[in-house]
Amino acid sequence: MDVDRVDCVGALVYDEQHRLLVVQRANEPGRGLWSLPGGRVEPGEDDPTAVAREVAEETGLEVMVGRFVGEVERDGPNGKLYVIRDYQAAQVGGVLAAGDDASDARFVNRDEFHNLPTATLLASTLAQWNALPG
Repeated sequence: MDVDRVDCVGALVYDEQHRLLVVQRANEPGRGLWSLPGGRVEPGEDDPTAVAREVAEETGLEVMVGRFVGEVERDGPNGKLYVIRDYQAAQVGGVLAAGDDASDARFVNRDEFHNLPTATLLASTLAQWNALPG
């Protein structure tokens, strides 16, 4: 059976206190769970463009996209496989407010992060990448 691969991106955005930007997903997959801002790469977009668009849509923040951090694969509905490439990004503007596909958005420290219901394998992946919030 052919797997339907869906290209996605995510952003690791930290504030001055090294708190991590997370969003609470408003829709499936993972409704109610906390994750990194991100989503599908639209036709014609490169990864940095998609990262900046998704962060703006979900959090209201403008970011400058930096280095590639890592890639994960997650099973999605209907036999889809989400291939998610995560990038560092730095806030350069905007005002934090939950937007498209997010019911909440906030910066969290490590204790707050570990007390949130997060998306599957997010915490362990960030730990592997040495990317947990401060």
